[in-house]
Amino acid sequence: MYFLPLLYFDHNATTPVAPEVADALDGSVRQVWGNASSIHSAGQIARQQLEQARRTIASFLRAKATELVFTSGGTESNNIAILGLVRGFTAARKHIVTTTIEHPAVLEPCRQLEREGVEVSYVGAGRNGVVAVEAIRAAIRSETVLVSVMHANNETGVLQPVAAIGRLVRELREAGQTIYFHSDGVQAFGKVPVDLNADAIDLYSTSAHKIYAPKGVGALFVAKSVPLRGIQFGGRHERERRAGTENVPGAVAFARAVELCASYPASFIAGLRDRFEKQVGDALPDVQINGRSSPRLPNTSSVTFHGASGEGIVIALDLLGMAVSSGSACSSGSTEPSHVLLAMGLRREEARSSVRFSFGRYNTEPDVDALADSVIKTARRLRKSSAKEAHVVTG
Repeated sequence: MYFLPLLYFDHNATTPVAPEVADALDGSVRQVWGNASSIHSAGQIARQQLEQARRTIASFLRAKATELVFTSGGTESNNIAILGLVRGFTAARKHIVTTTIEHPAVLEPCRQLEREGVEVSYVGAGRNGVVAVEAIRAAIRSETVLVSVMHANNETGVLQPVAAIGRLVRELREAGQTIYFHSDGVQAFGKVPVDLNADAIDLYSTSAHKIYAPKGVGALFVAKSVPLRGIQFGGRHERERRAGTENVPGAVAFARAVELCASYPASFIAGLRDRFEKQVGDALPDVQINGRSSPRLPNTSSVTFHGASGEGIVIALDLLGMAVSSGSACSSGSTEPSHVLLAMGLRREEARSSVRFSFGRYNTEPDVDALADSVIKTARRLRKSSAKEAHVVTG
């Protein structure tokens, strides 16, 4: 028997599967179990479902279905985009521009390419969490083949100026430079509007489990003109861009989750976040909302509780049946403070005093009130304990 938290506020790590999505997944698993590459009827029924799912997701991105590659999730999408594009160039010198606030699923492929001889420039973010377009422009060289900047940060929720960066890259390409723009859209997809053509994005990564669908499926948008090379080998699936039997039930569930996104207005979730921040801010006036002055995802709040341990708050809330996070789920267990918050200029002790709260469509105002009350009491208790320990040490 497993006991889930009574109240869940960690939706940037993953989301519960929506009942409608679970029904779509179950129906596909039970009834459409053919291999989508088989030519017999069972296979062709599976192919039809796969392609309908592809059309649904592509339409949401305002892209063509032929530009969408199904993957196992955001990490694989980022790896295919970055490694597949850069390794496809034969130039002796290759250069990438990315940022210091990216998810490890972008940073680690870039570090691997550095081991292969590719140069990478890491552009920092300001105290507001935003990467300046001019800083990206200044980092681009004649040998730059890829710019990769996330759409929304997974820890702070801060939205990056992807449309302006996309236009910059497109202008350089029109002027004769062979350069492309990738954006990790895992946190933004389904939460804020995305128009890949208008924003001039060449590669865009998504993941189903961030929008109330199962883990293990995602999609990568690849514009028709992008010279992408496959990074794994096998069959000729997904137009030879991602070998391996397609996860048809996962794709069907992903598409159903996409259809549901329009049913849950962002304003409702933003209201929950703002309600939480006001209550905590009124009771603890010295807290810091990271990235508050910038455009943010409607559901994300990164809060620094000066004088209290962020990990202590997470553990205390967990004991009360409330799930929150001290940062990226992919960095859990790390003793190092958040690289995102450090990149924004926070001191190490400030970063260690920070907690991420990410709200979802099934949270309610009473849920948020209970969370705020528990956070306030916990932070006060931890601060008092920390002050006593400091007094004993100095005394």
